[in-house]
Amino acid sequence: MSFLLDKDMVPKVRHWKIVNREIVADCKVFTVHKYVTHKHDEGHLPHHDFYVFKPSNWVNLIAVTKDLHVVLVEQYRHGVETTTLEIPGGMIDAEDESPLTAGLRELFEETGYRGTETHFLGRNHPNPAIQGNTCDTYLVLNCEQVEIPQFSGTEEIALSVVPLAKIGGLIKSGAISHALVVAAFYYLHRFTLENPDYAYLNTN
Repeated sequence: MSFLLDKDMVPKVRHWKIVNREIVADCKVFTVHKYVTHKHDEGHLPHHDFYVFKPSNWVNLIAVTKDLHVVLVEQYRHGVETTTLEIPGGMIDAEDESPLTAGLRELFEETGYRGTETHFLGRNHPNPAIQGNTCDTYLVLNCEQVEIPQFSGTEEIALSVVPLAKIGGLIKSGAISHALVVAAFYYLHRFTLENPDYAYLNTN
C-alpha cells in the first residue's frame, strides 16, 4: 500500500540565513568553510555553526572498449584505509575547457586509454550535507589503450579491464562500493533505457 500526500499538505523547508562565512582550512584539494547561520530570516533565533567542504567540481567516466569491457582503476583511499575499485575520474581544473575535457585528461593520465565517442550521463551532488561541489559522469565508447601510464609522487593506480556484463555482480558483491561509481552505472542503465540503440550496454 502506498500513500500520496497532497502537495498543499507537504511542509515547505525554508532556507537557513548565513550570517557569516570564513575559510578555516586550506587542504589543497578542498577548503573548509565555517558558516554561522540561523534558521530562516528571524534574527532573534540562536546562531549555529556548520562546516562545509568546498572541493573543485569532479568528473568521472565509464570507459568501454570495442569488445564491451569496462576500464576500472584500483587505488588506495585514506578515508576507508583500503583500496577501492573505481572508474577513472578526478577534479576539474580551472584551466579545463569543460568537464568532459577534464574527464578525458584523467582517463588518459590514469589508464592510457582514449575513446572516439562520448555521451553525458548525469550530474549529482556527491554529499550535499557537507560538500558544495558537483560530479559529472560521461560515457566514453570505443576505448583502446594507446600508452602505458606512468605515475609519480603519491599516485599509484592498478588497472583492471572487466566485462561490462560483470559490473552488476561487482556492485552487488560490494567489490565496487564507491557511491559515485554506483551512481555512474545507474546513469548508464537509464541511458540504455532511453536510447534503444545503446541497449547492448545495459548492465542489468
